[in-house]
Amino acid sequence: MVGISNGLQGVGYGLLVLFFAMGVFQSAASFRELQRPEFALRHFIRFAGAKIAVGYAMDLMLAVFSICSGIAARAMSSIGGAITVVATLPSEITTAIEDLSFLESIPLWLVAMLGGLIVTVLSFVLILTVYGRFFRIYMYTALAPIPLASFAGEGVSHSGQAFIKSYVGVCMEGAIIVLACLIYSAYLGSSSPAADSSLSAVTMVWQYIGQMVFNMLVLTGLVKGASQLSREMFGA
Repeated sequence: MVGISNGLQGVGYGLLVLFFAMGVFQSAASFRELQRPEFALRHFIRFAGAKIAVGYAMDLMLAVFSICSGIAARAMSSIGGAITVVATLPSEITTAIEDLSFLESIPLWLVAMLGGLIVTVLSFVLILTVYGRFFRIYMYTALAPIPLASFAGEGVSHSGQAFIKSYVGVCMEGAIIVLACLIYSAYLGSSSPAADSSLSAVTMVWQYIGQMVFNMLVLTGLVKGASQLSREMFGA
């Protein structure tokens, strides 16, 4: 990632000069305006700021990432041991399963396999979502010199602003995911699956797995919605 970012700095400097020239000619209404000291000073400051941003793109991106990671870490430390809710099989279901014969347990295996398959798929979705965020952070950081060069031109600086907002949004997804896990933990603790001992073992297991799948869907929705929520928060 560092090698890609350093290699793209030359491209960023070339685009910086191009965007700077475009901004100067677009904002200059006449040759007399080009001779005004405040006009030259304003564009010089913009050019110098854009050059610093391109030259220290990696440091800037890492600083933003460090700040957002600190927010996520502070949220995690404030939670403390709150995210410790573990789903356990109710004793009524355990007793009913142990009393089943081999033939009676066959439908139970099918129900358990189906529920396990759904939970596994949802777990892979969660893992891919979290890892996808890290890959997006790597790509944003590696390609940063190119969009940051747009700050040199007054007419194209909105592209750099949109890039910064998007990058901050991606970094802040970590804190949102932490809060999503907290919400899921509180939800799971307040609505833990219960078992009705008057029902058959297969029915109790089916209800239990259904509730667990629903809870997993809630967590998956919260984590998947972190990206949309971060974009809405930062207007990206």
